[in-house]
Amino acid sequence: MSSLLELRHLRTLTALRDAGNLSRAAELLNLTQSALSHQIKLLESIYGGALYERKSVPPRFTAIGARLLELSDRLLPHVDTAELDLARLAAGTAGQLRIAVECHTCFDWLMPAMDEFRARWPEVEMDIVSGFNPDPVGLIPQDRADFAVVSRHDPSVPGVDFHPLFRFEIVAILSRSHVLVDKPWLEAADFAGQTLITYPVPDEMLDVVRQLLGPAGMTVQRRSTELTAALLQLVASGRGIAALPLWAVKSYLDRGYVRHCTIGKDGLYGSLYGACAGHLSGTPYMADFVRLVRESCFLTLPGITLL
Repeated sequence: MSSLLELRHLRTLTALRDAGNLSRAAELLNLTQSALSHQIKLLESIYGGALYERKSVPPRFTAIGARLLELSDRLLPHVDTAELDLARLAAGTAGQLRIAVECHTCFDWLMPAMDEFRARWPEVEMDIVSGFNPDPVGLIPQDRADFAVVSRHDPSVPGVDFHPLFRFEIVAILSRSHVLVDKPWLEAADFAGQTLITYPVPDEMLDVVRQLLGPAGMTVQRRSTELTAALLQLVASGRGIAALPLWAVKSYLDRGYVRHCTIGKDGLYGSLYGACAGHLSGTPYMADFVRLVRESCFLTLPGITLL
């Protein structure tokens, strides 16, 4: 039998399994859902049967689909390893990756991507720039960092390229007995008289201030702490309210430790970008690191969308 099976087809099935549904798999592969459906239907026409049960979530693969996934799991790691070896041979082995962050909640999701990167690029020296920096992008032209995780894209910074990572919802975090806890969403006026508990960063770095309170001409009392656990403890004990990424507090919400509320009728959203030195942007190891961060976050953080 003549086969039209390609590596991209195997990656499609792997993405469908890992992402859990067709729409998320398409987002992970940067394809439209219709293009992904077309690939799957093509495979089904080649092999004469369905690859998975259409109404199952997560997808339950048929015998045909399971056999192709078995092939994918055996073949793709070898292909990926060979491509990495070729990239190393073409680009040389030396390199460094010093990472700075402005986001206090970044380390929880950044560490798994860094661990995988170390295994893939052992010859690249990786380090974390100590402390939380209000202007991590500014460290790049000073040759004090090579990559920064930031909340805003600023193309005017010379010598720095920005790579979109992901978009996420920011929610209000309240104690279980807070007077606002049953509101369908919070407006700017609801923050009047409240203490806003935040990380120790300037107002302009807080999305809730930049997007909601600032435009409404409101200022609120602030209290800050560097630790997420300490911040949530203050909220739980009724000392104030917070505005945090949903993915950062999902485990606390699932345990009922605190409650959350949408900010604004249509929600409040933030974004994260990876900024890197322009001369490193096209190197194979930097491109692979950005890809690892995006894919790792998409598959592990709840409620995010790729930019």
